[in-house]
Amino acid sequence: MLPIPDRSSITQEIQASITLTIPLAASQLAQAATGFVDTIIMGWLGPNTLAAGGLGAAIFMTCYVGGLGIITGVIPLIAQAHGAQNKPRIRQLTAQGLWLSLFIAIPVMWLLTRAEIIMQWIGQSPAITQPAQTYLNILTGAYFPAIAFIMLRGVVSSIGAPRAPMVIALGGLSFNIIANYVLAFGKLGFPALGLQGVAIASVMNYWGIFLALLLYIFWHRQLKHYHLFAKLKELNLPLLRELLHLGLPIGVSFTTEAGLFSVTTFLMGLISTEILAAHQIVFQTTAIIFMVPLGMSYATTIRVGQWLGSNDHTGIARSAYVGMFLSVSFMLLMATGILLFPTAVIGLYLDLSQPDNAALIPIVSPLLRVAALSLILDGVQTTAAGALRGLQDTKIPMFLSFTAFWIIGLGSGYILGFRLGWGGVGLWSGQAIGVATAALLFVSRFRRLLGQQRARKLSEGVV
Repeated sequence: MLPIPDRSSITQEIQASITLTIPLAASQLAQAATGFVDTIIMGWLGPNTLAAGGLGAAIFMTCYVGGLGIITGVIPLIAQAHGAQNKPRIRQLTAQGLWLSLFIAIPVMWLLTRAEIIMQWIGQSPAITQPAQTYLNILTGAYFPAIAFIMLRGVVSSIGAPRAPMVIALGGLSFNIIANYVLAFGKLGFPALGLQGVAIASVMNYWGIFLALLLYIFWHRQLKHYHLFAKLKELNLPLLRELLHLGLPIGVSFTTEAGLFSVTTFLMGLISTEILAAHQIVFQTTAIIFMVPLGMSYATTIRVGQWLGSNDHTGIARSAYVGMFLSVSFMLLMATGILLFPTAVIGLYLDLSQPDNAALIPIVSPLLRVAALSLILDGVQTTAAGALRGLQDTKIPMFLSFTAFWIIGLGSGYILGFRLGWGGVGLWSGQAIGVATAALLFVSRFRRLLGQQRARKLSEGVV
C-alpha cells in the first residue's frame, strides 16, 4: 500500500492542480466557444449555409481531434523532463513536437482538400458538398497552427507558465467574434464573404494565437532560459518515433470517443427529427461543460508526469486522485444544476414562448437527466485517462477505450434505444454505460500500474 500523504500535502496538491487547471480549462472553453460562434454566424447566414458549414466543420473537427490526440503525447514527456530538471530533453521534445505537428498536418490538409469525395460517397447532395468543400479549402490553412498551439500550450504549461495560453486563447476568441461578423456580412468596408468569411476568420484566429504564443515564449524571462527552439533545425527520428509511439494511441482513443457521439447523433436522426433536435441541445450543453474536466485531465497528465520525473510515487498517486476528486466535484455541481433547472437549460437554445419549441421540453428533459449522470462518470474517466497519459501508458488504454465506447457503449445504446424501444433515452443511456465502463477500466489500470511501480521500488530497496 502507498503511504497516506499528510493533510498539508493534499492541500498543496489541490492548490497546485487548481492553479494549473483554471488556465487550461479556460483555454479549452475559449476554443470550444470559437466553434460555437462559428455555428451561430453560419445559422444567421441561412439554413443551407449552416448545413454546409456544419458538415465541413464536423469533418475538420474529426481530423483535429485525431491530430490533437497524437500531439498530446508530447505533454507527459515534457512534464517528466521538467520533473527531472532535464532542460536539454525539454528543448529536444519541443523541437520534435513542432516537427511532428507539421508531419501530421501535411497529409491531413491534403485529405481535407478532397473531402468532397467522402461527402458525396455518404450520400450528401452537391448543393451541400460544394460549399462545404469551398469552406474546407480555406479552413485547411488553420490545421497546422491549431495543433501546434496545443503542443506549445502543453510545453509552457508543463514548465510553469499556463496562464499565457489562456489569455491568448481568450484574445483569439474575441478576435474571432469580430472577424466572423465583419467578413461574413461585409462590415467596415469589407465585402460580404458569407461562409468563406467564417473560414478566413478561423484561419486568421488560429495563426494569430499560434504566433502570439511563439512570441510570448521568446519574450518571457523564465521561458527564454529554456532555449526551447535551439534544436529546431535538428530532425531527431528516434525521438519522433518515441512521440508517435506514445501519441498515436492517444489520437486513436480521442477519435474513438468522439466517434461514439458522432454515430449516436446519426442514430438519433433515424428515430425522429424531434429527437435529433433534442439530442443536439443536450450534446452542446455537455460538450461545453466537458471542457473543464478536459482541462483538469491535461493538468493531471502534467502533474503525474512531473512526479514521475521526480521518481515520487506518492506524489503520482496524490496528484491523480486529487484530479479525479476535483473533476467529479465540478461535474456533480453541473449535474445538480441541470437536474434542478432543466427548463432553463433548454431555454438557452430555444424560445420556449413558441408552442413548437415548448413541445420539445418533455423530449429534452429525460435526455438531460441521463446526461447529468453521464457527466459525473465522465469526470472520472477523463481524469483517470489523463493520469495514465502522465505515466506514459497509452497503448492499453487505447484498447480499453475502444472496448468501453464502441463495444459496450454503442452496443448497449443500440439495444436499449432500438430493441427495447427506449429511443433517445436508450442511446444516451448506452453512452453513459460506455463512459462508466471506461472510468472503471481506467481507474483499475492506474491502480495496477501504481502497484507495480511501488512493488518495483520496494524490490530495489527504496522506501
